[in-house]
Amino acid sequence: MTMAASETAKGSSLRYAFGNVLSFFTLLLIGVLAFSIRLFSVIKYESVIHEFDPYFNYRVTQYLTKNGIYDFWNWFDDRTWYPLGRVIGGTVYPGLTLTAGSLWWLLNSLNIPLSVETVCVFTAPIFSANAAWATYLLTKEVKGTGAGLTAAVLLAMVPSYISRSVAGSYDNEAVAIFALIFTFYLYIKTLNTGSLFYATLNAISYFYMVCSWGGYTFIINLIPMHVLLCIVTGRYSSRLYIAYAPLVVLGTLLASLVPVVGFNAVMTSEHFASFLVFIIIHVVALVYYIKGILSPKMFKVAVTLVVSVGLVVCCAVIAVLVALVASSPTKGWSGRSLSLLDPTYASKYIPIIASVSEHQPPTWPSYFMDINVLAFLVPAGIIACFLPLSDASSFVVLYIVTSVYFSGVMVRLMLVFAPAACIMSGIALSEAFDVLTRSIKFQLPGVSENSQINGGDTSTGIVVTENDAGKSDKIEEPAKERSSKKNRRKEKEHVEKVSLKSKIEKRLLVLPLEASIIAILLLVLLGAFYVVHCVWAAAEAYSAPSIVLTSYSNDGLHVFDDFREAYAWLSHNTEVDDKVASWWDYGYQTTAMANRTVIVDNNTWNNTHIATVGTAMSSPEKAAWEIFNSLDVKYVLVVFGGLVGYPSDDINKFLWMVRIGGGVFPHIKEPDYLVDVCWEKLDDKLD
Repeated sequence: MTMAASETAKGSSLRYAFGNVLSFFTLLLIGVLAFSIRLFSVIKYESVIHEFDPYFNYRVTQYLTKNGIYDFWNWFDDRTWYPLGRVIGGTVYPGLTLTAGSLWWLLNSLNIPLSVETVCVFTAPIFSANAAWATYLLTKEVKGTGAGLTAAVLLAMVPSYISRSVAGSYDNEAVAIFALIFTFYLYIKTLNTGSLFYATLNAISYFYMVCSWGGYTFIINLIPMHVLLCIVTGRYSSRLYIAYAPLVVLGTLLASLVPVVGFNAVMTSEHFASFLVFIIIHVVALVYYIKGILSPKMFKVAVTLVVSVGLVVCCAVIAVLVALVASSPTKGWSGRSLSLLDPTYASKYIPIIASVSEHQPPTWPSYFMDINVLAFLVPAGIIACFLPLSDASSFVVLYIVTSVYFSGVMVRLMLVFAPAACIMSGIALSEAFDVLTRSIKFQLPGVSENSQINGGDTSTGIVVTENDAGKSDKIEEPAKERSSKKNRRKEKEHVEKVSLKSKIEKRLLVLPLEASIIAILLLVLLGAFYVVHCVWAAAEAYSAPSIVLTSYSNDGLHVFDDFREAYAWLSHNTEVDDKVASWWDYGYQTTAMANRTVIVDNNTWNNTHIATVGTAMSSPEKAAWEIFNSLDVKYVLVVFGGLVGYPSDDINKFLWMVRIGGGVFPHIKEPDYLVDVCWEKLDDKLD
């Protein structure tokens, strides 16, 4: 029996080692998939930067690699927001720039002479692989390796994430989504282990997220919500304290080191929830500590005192926070945060935010476009997280609920919702395959009998071995050690009973053989449909760079390179110090590609300056000339797409110019630019 038990243990260890090796190579393939599916833009077009904001990031990265980190922090850019200029080091999230600059420096130090543009183009695909691996680690902490691998492969292909991470999409989200997922993983890891090492890494990962994207406020509000949920539901533990307290203290200190954040880390309303929960968790920790050292009678008195003091402190902190934000018209909230809390706020008060297309609410078809079949798997994943409910699974449930709301308010935040949807879908698919394959295994002829016989032999061998060990212990060891051995044996028997009970429960979750096979085939078909959709979205919907337009007609495909030709014309036919006026959308591209001074750009930090340009654009020629002349403008860039049907030209944006201009200059009124149209039915005329 001892030989049989040792052979069984050896076989299980071999299976475990083989499973680890298989998981490792599977993760490598997932990383290759995540990288390669984002290369359609390079294959179909060329290695070029996409969209508008990435051109500013590319220009900043060029400056960093050429002049160094010190000059980067102190760079005053006089080619933007003329005549005001802009302090780049203090107004930009530096995570993406520093990451790409470090990659460029590392590659060149290894004698791999890639250009800065090439590194910028491929940064997003590289970090998409990292995001897939981080998703594996996070989901593994929640529901195991199978769910982690499934969630990772889903994230590698999900269209919502592909839309912001194709080759050439050099924007903050390229690295920020990886930082977001990895921070959540380290929080869950700390919550499961209670390790201060992982808690420190969590604060550092949060610091990287703060450096990368303004969406870091989602982290510093979601984690306190989860901590408060655990406290309210009676799930407080020392592990929860270790996971949260160092994050608030060390994370806030590190966040304040980022120039664009600075004292906002402690002065704005987006961060106040974390401080309030920080006080609450310390009050709860003190109550639990007192409970362990005092008698029940003294404990009641002490709890009354602690809770009273805690309430006084909380009220004092709230009063201070209210006093700090009372003077602000927005009560300490940024415009984008208020737009998330009140979806109508931007359209009423800040039209510059409402004018951005990615700040609009998504339509229902966009959910199917961006996450496809995952929308139907998410509810099943939520149910699986409650069987059983743990601290880790409750966190991902809270993550999916909050991200669903925010994605419904702003289409850009579909990007935050996508990882949560992949995690939930991975858990749902893993649990479904577990039940279905187990159902088939138990009903195949000869399999269930052998497993039962082997299980009986193994358990018998263990009992005999334990009895023999118990006899020898009784002869050789003293009485105290004998009692400790007996206690350990009782604990082991209790664990074996629990595992046997779980095996019996799993044995009861058996579906008919035919139904299990059909269900597996349907799930495989569903996965194939998802893969086809994701490949199509990557190849056709999200790979075309905005500066290169394509149009189909009767004589085939036409490629329009008008944007780059226009910027090249400005670069070659105008003076270096000439000023170019355009709507703010094209400011970054004009500065980066034409190297000319612009009046406004995509940073949109000065609403009055943008309103001035909007007023000029919506005024008669004489009034517009006077405005542009006061700004030393020599050229005006106007985009018209009527010939090829380009939907994002200045004619389409004209009403936003009127609204933004009218928000500052009252003589610009939107009704003056609208014409009443009376529609008449043609059949009435014919009668």
